[in-house]
Amino acid sequence: MKNLIKSAGFSDQFILAAIMMYKIFPKLNHDTTKLIHLILHAIAIVLGAVGIYCAFKFHKESGIANLYSLHSWLGIGTISLYGIQWVFGFVAFFYPGADPHVRRGALPWHVLFGLLVYVLTLATAELGLLEKLTFLQNSGLDKYGAEAFLVNFTGLVVALFGAAVVTAAVAPATHVEEPEGYAPIPVN
Repeated sequence: MKNLIKSAGFSDQFILAAIMMYKIFPKLNHDTTKLIHLILHAIAIVLGAVGIYCAFKFHKESGIANLYSLHSWLGIGTISLYGIQWVFGFVAFFYPGADPHVRRGALPWHVLFGLLVYVLTLATAELGLLEKLTFLQNSGLDKYGAEAFLVNFTGLVVALFGAAVVTAAVAPATHVEEPEGYAPIPVN
């Protein structure tokens, strides 16, 4: 189950959507955007916690030690920081909400710390791929076989996609002017 949750990237997809909410829907009501941002992050935290629970359960059932790898250490640290970030965002920006002056000062730090946690989730995913590939190769998998290629290609896609998300998140908002004489097609 843990591998299903993590390899399918379920929690990472919710993190991505939550990060990009303000960029994707800039004209959506701010309070609505904030609520969606909060809910998507909450779903990602729950999925991350379920993934960690499943890893511990699988290790116990298989007689494998827990917390022996950098992947597991970084995973625990990342989900902990993610939880702290979520609680801070909830209290400062949602309920009860800090003073507007405090929120304005905290927002850049909230964004920066949020992106740092996102990068940590990417690093944890990359380490998980590497760990799995190492296990497979130690059990006889061809180092240049299709499975190795797939894992390496997946790692490359995760890194490039993560870089694109961070770049899009920090890029200044741009306003695209409609060409002169342009009129949208009326929808009836």
